[in-house]
Amino acid sequence: MNDHSVSRPSHPSDRQGAPRRTRPGQWVLLVLGALLTALGLAALVGGLVLAGAAAAQQDGRFLTAPPDRHQTITYALVGPPAVLDVGGAGLSPVPFLDRLGQVQVRVTAADPQQDIFVGVAETADVERYLEGVAHAELGSATESEDDTRSRVPGERVPDRPGNQTFWTDSDQGPGTRELTLDVRSGSWTLVVMNADATRPVWADLQLGARSELLGPLAGGQLVGGLTGLVVGVPLLLLGAAGLGRDIDPRTPPRGTGPGAALAAAPGRDGGTPPPMYPVRLAGFLDARLSRWLWLVKWLLVIPHLIVLAVLWFALLVTTVAAGFAVLFTGRYPPSWFSFCVGVLRWSWRVAFYSYSALGTDRYPPFTLARADHPAELEVAYPERLSRGLVLVKWWLLAIPHLLILGVLTGGGGTWSTSRSGDDGTTTTSWGPSLLGLLVLVAAVILLFTGRYRPELFALIMGINRWVNRVLAYVLLMRDEYPPFRLDQGPVEPPPHAPAPWSAPEQDRPHDRPQDRPEDGRGGRDPVR
Repeated sequence: MNDHSVSRPSHPSDRQGAPRRTRPGQWVLLVLGALLTALGLAALVGGLVLAGAAAAQQDGRFLTAPPDRHQTITYALVGPPAVLDVGGAGLSPVPFLDRLGQVQVRVTAADPQQDIFVGVAETADVERYLEGVAHAELGSATESEDDTRSRVPGERVPDRPGNQTFWTDSDQGPGTRELTLDVRSGSWTLVVMNADATRPVWADLQLGARSELLGPLAGGQLVGGLTGLVVGVPLLLLGAAGLGRDIDPRTPPRGTGPGAALAAAPGRDGGTPPPMYPVRLAGFLDARLSRWLWLVKWLLVIPHLIVLAVLWFALLVTTVAAGFAVLFTGRYPPSWFSFCVGVLRWSWRVAFYSYSALGTDRYPPFTLARADHPAELEVAYPERLSRGLVLVKWWLLAIPHLLILGVLTGGGGTWSTSRSGDDGTTTTSWGPSLLGLLVLVAAVILLFTGRYRPELFALIMGINRWVNRVLAYVLLMRDEYPPFRLDQGPVEPPPHAPAPWSAPEQDRPHDRPQDRPEDGRGGRDPVR
């Protein structure tokens, strides 16, 4: 090992026997429950959105988008063909086609003195009318710029659009012109021109839509979403509880278990040391690390990330259910607690292997249980939890820690906007977080020297330890408020260790008046 490596303490599980093997059926319940719950939540949210849209279009109102300014130096703005095939030519009408919806188009000339024309016709008729006429695709040209790539060249001057008879619906005149179109089968094209067929064309366009099918669709989504939740959530919770029992069949007594062994140390007087924070994180740096493997670890951890995505979704659902249990009983269900610890443990192993520490080249095991790996995490099971704190600690009380951790682990960036008229350009750039920058520096040094700087490793471990303490607090697993400190190193330092800037008590000079040097007049120098 390197001279800064720390020997790894043995786990009580090494002496008491390994936990039971997890049963595949529990994984099936968890994955199936997570899938149904996720689909149910998505359907429920979609149903609520559709229900809000259906309510907003009562009394014949349309759901409208904000107006958008369009300009072209050509004779016409032409929308892309809208193709709808419901029933097909020669077939009987579809029963619900008349309820499919309506589309509203509102066009306002930028120049109040200019009459504007808006019309919709079959795409083939529009193409014949504008053959050889310069026009632009609607939506590509802006007020400040006429994109030549969106223009169709031509030399012919078109006839007045209002004189044409092929329009399915049209309107022209000063001010705002409006079309209300029923949705029907066919290929349709929208055209905006000056009523006198001159150029340029400069107008504000606003689109809207409404459908009587939104109400029934919202009801179906809500029923499907509630059904998915009613079936999926119990399956997910049963799977999590089963995995928790398989991970840790018995809840360890307070102050015992692998977590207590990670940093056990004798007290100053040789007795029991003071209590430590109940979230214990350890990570032991490999004696020899590959110089280049960290370059491809992002690829190697993809299987873990896929599994962890499912586990973290299940963890969030389990935490909500456990929150209600704590609120009414004051206890965190032990099997769910073991499952949550297992997810945190798995996540920490992957983070330690990859880009939260790069502390080992040993591939993390696919297990929630304790394993022979350089990275381990334990959370002591609480005997009781406060019923009131469960309502505020996960968001209100954690805000100071979250702000600090946002600086330590979140990326920084700049955001700027420049405008010319109504056109805006936004530029956004992001930089690495402090933790990411430290790991990057450690990786570059490793690449060129083959060594991982121990002081960098100690600081990186301190940040990760702080993150996991706050995480356990936010996940309602403990009531003890996380300390505002970086406990650096592979294991947590003993709680009685003196601060690095303070001298031991027996070595401090001049603590007593009789120990101060004489000033030459028979007195003692005052303490400076």
